[in-house]
Amino acid sequence: MTVSRRERLRRNGGAALDIVVVAALYYGSAELGLLQQLVRGQVTPLWPPTGIALAALLLRGPRVWPGIALGALLVNVSLGPSIPAVLAIASGNTLAPLCSYALLRRAGFRTELDRLRDALALIFLGAFTGMLVSATTGSATLALAGVLSADQFWPTWSVWWTGDAMGVLVVAPVLFVLRSAHRPKDVPLSRWTEALLLLAATACVGLVETGDTPLMFLGFPLLIWAAFRFQLAGAAPCALAVSTFAIIAASRGSAPFSAPDLLTNMIVLQAFNGSSSLTALLVAAAVSERNQSQREITRACGHLADMVATIAAGGYHPSLPDRDGRKDDEDEQGGGAGHLGRTRGSA
Repeated sequence: MTVSRRERLRRNGGAALDIVVVAALYYGSAELGLLQQLVRGQVTPLWPPTGIALAALLLRGPRVWPGIALGALLVNVSLGPSIPAVLAIASGNTLAPLCSYALLRRAGFRTELDRLRDALALIFLGAFTGMLVSATTGSATLALAGVLSADQFWPTWSVWWTGDAMGVLVVAPVLFVLRSAHRPKDVPLSRWTEALLLLAATACVGLVETGDTPLMFLGFPLLIWAAFRFQLAGAAPCALAVSTFAIIAASRGSAPFSAPDLLTNMIVLQAFNGSSSLTALLVAAAVSERNQSQREITRACGHLADMVATIAAGGYHPSLPDRDGRKDDEDEQGGGAGHLGRTRGSA
């Protein structure tokens, strides 16, 4: 067996493994998402598989799309009203993250989420725009199959779109963080203490949010704290926790999700989750950009200090141009001698 053939088999084996892992993660996260279903046992306000699918495409490449399709098919085969409907819904669930992936790649998206443009692209292109495909395809399929009545279409569509968009906004950033996670070194004890305090405060706010008292706004100080102090590594898990607590409160009908119709509750939930995710991602990206600028300024100042020290020690003599654009008299004389030499040689 040649080296090229072994390399090709290894590459194909790695691609097959990626597809199987993506399908398994898609199916497992879908089962978790269905625990909070609101419409017909299959439409939920948080659909984690969309975040997993988009993150897999961005991190492993478009070759993993069969895993997304397989996972979507396995999830919907026991939920769909008919085989054609299952195929249509699975196709929409596969095309939506592919569309988001194409839009983000065209926008120059980076998974580090260390720029404001990356956070805005993930929110408006990856979540809000790309997930229109799955919500529209799935709701239309259920309506054409006679499962939904005319007055149920838009509430179902709103829940579907909300769930898919929230899956991208709160799950994909966590996977980006896990992708680049490493064991921290030389972290002071005060930093660990602050992280534990943030974790405890998030748990306490979750208990309050899922209660009967409408105190959902308490999650925003935590999001700002996490984003400002820990950037994406803290903002992404905190946004996931806050959104999960809000979804639990909405499924229970707690305030402010106590409206009599589903569409109004989904608008409120979408506004809250979208605002919390946008706050966390934008603040984290802004702080990351600021830190990067400070590092570049510090590096430039250090370089300038080294140059000044070298000049003061007499080890560096810059050549300054004179009024005629020539370096100095020595260069001019050297250049003139060379010209004369070439002239005499040619003569």
